[in-house]
Formats: sequence, C-alpha cells, structure tokens
Amino acid sequence: MTGTATANRWFGAEMILFSAILFLVEFIRGAGVISFLPVYGEKTLGLSLDIIGVAVTAHYITDTALKLVIGYLLDRMSARFVVQGGLLLTTIGIALLPYATSAWLFIMASALFGIGISPIWIVCLTRVSEDRRATQMGYLYTIWFVGLGAGPIAANLLLDYSRKWTFMLLLTMSVAALALSLLMRAGRAHGVSQIPLGQQLAILRDKLRQMRLLLPGMILQTTGASMLVPILPSFASDQLGLTGAQYSLLFVVGGACTVGGLMPLGRLSDRIGGKKWFLVIGFACFALTLYSLAWAPSFGKCLLLAGALGLSYAAVLPAWNALLASYVPPKQQGLGWGLFSTVEGIGVMIGPIVGGVIASRIGVPSVVWYSAVLFGLIGLFYLWFPFRSFAEHTEPPRSGGNSHTKG
Repeated sequence: MTGTATANRWFGAEMILFSAILFLVEFIRGAGVISFLPVYGEKTLGLSLDIIGVAVTAHYITDTALKLVIGYLLDRMSARFVVQGGLLLTTIGIALLPYATSAWLFIMASALFGIGISPIWIVCLTRVSEDRRATQMGYLYTIWFVGLGAGPIAANLLLDYSRKWTFMLLLTMSVAALALSLLMRAGRAHGVSQIPLGQQLAILRDKLRQMRLLLPGMILQTTGASMLVPILPSFASDQLGLTGAQYSLLFVVGGACTVGGLMPLGRLSDRIGGKKWFLVIGFACFALTLYSLAWAPSFGKCLLLAGALGLSYAAVLPAWNALLASYVPPKQQGLGWGLFSTVEGIGVMIGPIVGGVIASRIGVPSVVWYSAVLFGLIGLFYLWFPFRSFAEHTEPPRSGGNSHTKG
C-alpha cells in the first residue's frame, strides 16, 4: 500500500504543478537558446556572431555550474524559494534583452536566463520514487522533451512575422512559470537531513569513488550527442539534400517516437528489470542509426532512421536515470542530483566545440561517423559494466525505506 500511495501522491496535484512549470521552463530554453537569441542578437541588436556564441555559452555555463549549488540549496531550503529565485532571475534576464545593445549586457542577460532552468528539474528528480522510477522518469522526460521541442517550433513560426512578438512570448511564458511557482508548498522535502556541507561532500566523494567507472561515460554520452548540434543543419542540407520542411519533419518524427516510447518503455523497464540491456541495446541502436545516416540515405529511409533514433533515446533515458539514482545519497538527493547533472553538463559544453573542430578540419560527415563510433563504444562499455552492484543499489527497501522519503 505504501508504494501505491506514494505513486498516487507523485502523480497528484503537486507533480501536475511541477510538470507545468517544467514544461514552461523547457519551452523557454528551446525557444530562447535555439531560435531567438541568435536571430535577435544579430538582426535586432546588431551584435556579431562571436558575441552571440559567447552569450549562448554563458547560458549553458550558468545552467551547468549552478546545478551543484542549486542541489545543495534544495537540501537545506524550501524548494519553492529556490525555484522562485531562479525563475525571477531568468525573467530579469529575458526582460533585459531589448536593452542589451552592448556585448557585455547581452552576455549577462543570457547568463541570467540560464540560472532558472535547472531548479525545477532537480526538484522533480528528488520526488521520484524508487519502485516506479523508470515509469515516472519516462513521464518527466516526456514533459521535458515536448517543452524543449515545442519552443523552437513556436519561436521559428513567430520569428517569420515579428521578433518583438517572439520576445513577448518568451517573457510571458517566463512570467507564467514564475506565477505558477508561487503555488508551490513551502518547506523542504521530507526525509532530507541537515548534514553539514563538509560531511555531505565526503559522502558524495565516496559515491563518486564508487561510480568512478561511470564518470567518463557520463561525459562522453552528452559529448557524443552535443557534438552533432553545430553541424546538423549543414549535414541535412548539404549531405542528405533535405529541404527545410523535410528537415523539420525528421525532427517531428524523431520527437514523436521519443515521446511515444518514453512511458511504455519506462513501464516495461520497471516490470521486467534488465535495465542493463535497455542501455546496451539503446546505445547500439544509436550507433547503427548514425552510421546509416552517414551514408546519406534517401528521405524515406531518413524518416525510418529518425524514428529508430527516437525509440533508442526513449529506451536509454529512464534506464540511465535509474542507474544514476543508485548512487545518489538518499538524504542528500538535491546535492547528489546537482553534482551528477553538473558532470553531464560538461559534455554538453565541450561537445559543440569538438564537433565544430572535427567539421572544420576533416569535414561535416566525419562528425556523424565519430559520434556513431562513440555511442557504439558506450554500448560495449555497458555490456561489460558490472551491473550486479547496480542491482544491489536499486533494490527497493522492504519496509519504510528511503524510496518513499521524497513522496
């Protein structure tokens, strides 16, 4: 009964509120970073592309670097206070953009914009129950993915008509997220201990020592994906010969397969176990699909490959989260998830640089080849990884355990 009650509370009013804030935040991120900032900075503010690049990097640096701090604060303060503070700074950053005609102000506005992205995601992670982790993470990843994908689509459509209205959309969504955060309950999550920072860091060092074999994989996974970001448009047009509409359709198909597969594959992972094989097969499919794309197949085959990529992504995400969760200290979940998100964020920051260097020196198709090889090696790594220790970490407690302390 305890597990059922926890799951019901998790999918109750509180998580509906968290989900709405998460959707708005990811919508703002996708619309702002991918579509709005580059166009608005160059066309409206008259800034150079290198300044815009620095501003986008500043956004990701603040988002990544502050995850650890945010996790620490969530273990010691009300989640409502942390989320509200972050969203307030994000709203200020967006509101500053029309006045950011100087390079330093544009970069600062973009950095402020990145601060409010992380807190709500880490709050959601700390509320996930162990006995239904893959299912619940499938739900969270669905909200995250839909928001992140819908943002650029909406922004691109509006940018064709008015950059001012696109800015107003971003500002309105940010204010709406801030308003919703006012409805969050005060108080820290249940089951969180007030342990001194030095002791908390000692616990995390011990956990990092236990998972030291995973750390390179954590960085390489996000590096392999993010190194594709700067070359995807040119690869699609120059190598695959796709029009803008066809390129957009590939994203829609891949995104739909990801969203459609997250919940069912999460439930399947919870029901049959074997998360190792979800990771091994998922990353192997990643590698094979990218390898096939590098051969410049027809548009019809590209659609099938986009669907396969989406389903592979849906298989990997919940299982990967469950693996990480086995190393999070039960009563320092905020700091633990903040640390792991920071490590993963390193790959997000260095991946585009690596992809750009490879593309300029060897060629755009080489980036896809290298990414495919990288994902293939990661799949082989999980085939070798000793998952017996993982199973011991993630086995649900038999009575009143930590899996329900965040319920």
